[in-house]
Amino acid sequence: MDLGIIIVWLVWSVILIFLLLTGFAYTTLLERRVIARFQSRVGPNRAGPQGLLQPLADGVKLIFKEEIVPARADKLIFILAPMLAVIPAFVVFAVIPFGSSFELFGRTIPLTLAPNLNVGVLYVLAITSISVYGIVLAGWASNSKYSMLGGMRSSAQMISYELAMGLSLVALVVVAGTLDLNSIVEQQKQVWFFFLQPIGAIIFMVTMLAEVNRAPFDMPEAEQELTSGYNTEYSGMKFALFYMAEYIKMIVIAALAVTFFFGGYREPFPLFVTQAMPFLSVDNSPLLGPVYLGLKIVVLLIAMVWIRATLPRFRYDRLMKFGWLVLLPISLAWVMVTALMVLLRG
Repeated sequence: MDLGIIIVWLVWSVILIFLLLTGFAYTTLLERRVIARFQSRVGPNRAGPQGLLQPLADGVKLIFKEEIVPARADKLIFILAPMLAVIPAFVVFAVIPFGSSFELFGRTIPLTLAPNLNVGVLYVLAITSISVYGIVLAGWASNSKYSMLGGMRSSAQMISYELAMGLSLVALVVVAGTLDLNSIVEQQKQVWFFFLQPIGAIIFMVTMLAEVNRAPFDMPEAEQELTSGYNTEYSGMKFALFYMAEYIKMIVIAALAVTFFFGGYREPFPLFVTQAMPFLSVDNSPLLGPVYLGLKIVVLLIAMVWIRATLPRFRYDRLMKFGWLVLLPISLAWVMVTALMVLLRG
């Protein structure tokens, strides 16, 4: 294998890990400040200017917290579970395109870690499916009824909502005619898939909130019933890894929603930009791709925080009914409608 390609992969991997870790830290600050606004508070603003060093202060505090392992816990799995929760969140980003390729020193540099993976949608579904194992194993290994119930809830919730999520992507693939994420983004040069697949986009975003246990679907860690759910027995850096997994998954699902339905790294209002301000087009300025992608991700992150600040938590039986009796039938019907429309158009 070409040594240059290996170097590009390594450099791109380091950049992605740095961006995700930094994004995780400041997503926590973003959430706390935005929710404070909704609740007429100030939020953290003491550590550094405007509270910008608050994530660093939280990290230092967690590093020095005492690490406690329950006496009857399965110690090996108890220690491995937080890592199993956070690793899939990093791995999904391998197929997300950050921009089109550009030339550097006579070599084509792709802005995607795995640029030629033609089954990117299947890869995303596979990795998001295994991300629940860290939570389930954490609940089981803790030897605590609260943790075990949280892990079981997470597993049931993932199965219930993953079916509708997969079907929403089936409808998208039927329209796009490809599983390659780069091709899906490039097909949104003229119009975003959100306008062609509005029902599928809404189903995808709702189910992804449930997949990562974000409010109002955060039943696996319902503090009123389960103390803290699957992470009740965790402390210090092990707890920080679960915390990291949740917020990195927020960034991941925002990036996936942007890639699938909101033009990915393409410029917003593509027809207007390409005609009125061509210098802002990704085709003319490839390095603007990561900027557009990042801005769209931030908008969706704020929307997720807004949902948390607005909607109360579901009752568990209603959460399950919503997945099986509402989202699944709608997603099935939407796949059939999409297939019929594509057939008639062809």
